[in-house]
Amino acid sequence: MLEPDYPIETERLLLRPFEPGDLEPLHAIHSRADVARWLYLEPRDEGEVRELLDRKIEGRAIAEEGDRLCVAGVLREGGELVGDFSLHWRSREHRQGEIGFVVHPDHQGRGYATEASAALLRLGFEGLGLHRVIGTLEPRNTASARVLERLGMRHEGRLVENEWVKGEWQSEDVYAILDREWREATR
Repeated sequence: MLEPDYPIETERLLLRPFEPGDLEPLHAIHSRADVARWLYLEPRDEGEVRELLDRKIEGRAIAEEGDRLCVAGVLREGGELVGDFSLHWRSREHRQGEIGFVVHPDHQGRGYATEASAALLRLGFEGLGLHRVIGTLEPRNTASARVLERLGMRHEGRLVENEWVKGEWQSEDVYAILDREWREATR
């Protein structure tokens, strides 16, 4: 079982479990069309975000394959919620996980996604003993691709028009990093 010693501290962020008071800032992120553009769902209304928040509150620990650790990224100074970050334990047998992130547009381009995701990679490799962690994205989402590259993840391939999303065929890029690559990069 992986239940981090909260809050997880990075240089500028505190990563903590989601709590009921996060509804308004989480809605401010997930209700935006510019945020939802590269996600599977359309912008969410308050009721949908409330359901999402309930699932995120339950995601404070990883106990078994399929679980997702969900953390709110808040600024160390001021406590403003800037992003929604996750680590998904995809396979026990193959020791694989996946990271994900969504950052409010007012806070994009400042390195918060990289900073928070680096902490989640550490948890995945050191806390869960993962061998491989992936990140996936729609290829037009170049900002997220740059985050994964800054984390040391390599572009492994593109699944061309593999999903019908929001009325169009979309492709999917797969990035990954192995435990030995992560250890070498963090020395």
